Amino acid sequence: MPFDSSSPWALSAFESLGSFNVLTIGLATALVILFILTFRDPLASVPGPFWARWSPAWMIYHALRGDMHREMIQLHDKYGSIVRTGPYEVSIADPDAIQLIYGAGASFKKSDWYSVWQGRRKFDLFAERDASVHSTNRRFVNSIYSLSGLAEFEPYLDDVLDVFLSRLSQMDTQRIDMGYWAQLFAFDVIGELTFSKRFGFIESGTDKETFVHIDGALQSASWVGQVPWLYWVHDWLAPWIGNHLKVTNRNGLLREISAKEVSQRSSVPSSHPDMLDKFMEVHRKNPDQFDNAAVMSMSASNIFAGSDTTAISIGAILYYLCKYPQYKEKLMEEIFAEADAGHIGRTNAPYKVTRNMSYLQACIQEGLRCHPAVGMSMPRVVPPEGLAVNGVHIPGGIVAGTNPWVIHRNKEIFGDDADIFRPDRWLDGNVSQKKRFFFAFGAGSRTCIGKSLSLLEISKLLPCLLLEYDIEFADPTAQIEEHCWWFVKIENLNLCLKRRGVQ
Repeated sequence: MPFDSSSPWALSAFESLGSFNVLTIGLATALVILFILTFRDPLASVPGPFWARWSPAWMIYHALRGDMHREMIQLHDKYGSIVRTGPYEVSIADPDAIQLIYGAGASFKKSDWYSVWQGRRKFDLFAERDASVHSTNRRFVNSIYSLSGLAEFEPYLDDVLDVFLSRLSQMDTQRIDMGYWAQLFAFDVIGELTFSKRFGFIESGTDKETFVHIDGALQSASWVGQVPWLYWVHDWLAPWIGNHLKVTNRNGLLREISAKEVSQRSSVPSSHPDMLDKFMEVHRKNPDQFDNAAVMSMSASNIFAGSDTTAISIGAILYYLCKYPQYKEKLMEEIFAEADAGHIGRTNAPYKVTRNMSYLQACIQEGLRCHPAVGMSMPRVVPPEGLAVNGVHIPGGIVAGTNPWVIHRNKEIFGDDADIFRPDRWLDGNVSQKKRFFFAFGAGSRTCIGKSLSLLEISKLLPCLLLEYDIEFADPTAQIEEHCWWFVKIENLNLCLKRRGVQ
């Protein structure tokens, strides 16, 4: 009987055979591609989450969740000193490698993650990836942010501190969100020191929705930075589709505030010396290299970064002091001793005194170690010669970075109790090693230029605040929340302030 290819049975057989062949070919092709990708994968031997091997989706997911700081600690605990976090990116926790990446003279430049922060701005100290350009630009303003340069502004910081303490007195024994109020304080300080005017946040008790724009920029940049090409596609399409990425707030709203102040300064002089005066003086001396755009860039950067980092640090230190009251009591002994000696007062804490209060500074260092403001990797591009990490060769072009939350919990550096708050570790021996791996303000030539200003604010506020108030948790059982969108913000830090009796 001849074979009838048109019969239903034959057609069904051919269809089944065709489906089988398509499926087989598809699986075979996928296996070949998988084999090629694995064989040619420069990071094939580096352990990490499964999905991180194939796309930046893993990084985007955790950037959006805001848990990168805690997630990276767990990954390094699981996989060791080197963890794969993307197709061409690794997280490093090995001290020797960290020194090579961030140490003096390192040839590891910032990755494209920073390009979404800079956008089209030509002058941007934080995001500038060219080391020589950054070095040149930083020299223009270094002296303004130095301790000697900031000394001129200390009396005006005292004015804001006085207003802040007076405002808090109206909320005596009340439950207040100290994380939020610390940011109101830091924001008004930046306004006073940069533009000779507070923003009025302390008096009104509200940020007038300014923080929403900053938080939006931080959250947006933290995930868009994982796929920087998306930012530039959006930038190209923006004239037709509009702006849909909040990271542009950094170059939008805050820049507009700065532009307004710069414009007014030409006709309305400042009431006292401020940082804008200093920026404009640099411009007058170097009009070509430090133009008006640079003046606005530095002013806007003060607003954007100057409030969040300091407020986060103040909140973290107070949180740990309340959580570990034995250290708060020890700190109070030092504060009361300085007050009894007439060196500090309830509204007066000269930095020349507080910077030499050893236990105060130990508490500040430890608070910043346990809760550094930055909670994501500070990514750098491996130079052509590559990088060796515990016998693993990382080729040039790969992005490698260190997360401050990870390195700050390294037991080889900070001791077996690195997971807990213990200020006395900064008074023990071998402090130089701890300082070498202290990443609260970055490291190397890219250390945050506002470091001295932040420490100045914190060192003056804490003694006055603790001298005036006994501070404790409003609800000892309540849990704070942490959101890591580059900066690790503390939410629901509700504290109770009880005014102390006159000593």
